[in-house]
Amino acid sequence: MLRITNQITIEDWELTEQFTRSGGPGGQNVNKVSTAVELRFEAERSPNLPDPVKRRLKRLAGRRWTKEGAVLIQVEETRSQARNREIARERLAELVKKACEKPKRRIPTKPSLGSKKRRLKAKKVRGEVKALRGRVDGED
Repeated sequence: MLRITNQITIEDWELTEQFTRSGGPGGQNVNKVSTAVELRFEAERSPNLPDPVKRRLKRLAGRRWTKEGAVLIQVEETRSQARNREIARERLAELVKKACEKPKRRIPTKPSLGSKKRRLKAKKVRGEVKALRGRVDGED
């Protein structure tokens, strides 16, 4: 069981781990030991996640969200299978915690009267400068 917050916990049946051989440093060990971890969390079917959290999690997960509604996290950072497994679980927990945070609603602000007047005055001055750039008539 993976505890995210006081209200949200992820049960073991919701998580599946698959171990594969990873690339990178490690010598002959890389060729014979499966150390990379692919953690799959069935988020869409999870009874512990509220619907708004699921929607935010889908948006945050991006390409890691599958068509079946699962979150895939792949880790092959270290040579140790156990450490990669811990890292994958930590990343999943962070992702779900971010999804639990309700985003603040943006309240649009209006420009002040003084800023409107300054903007219009600057436009007028700039227009006058450009008006002086006209063709010069030769006095013959």
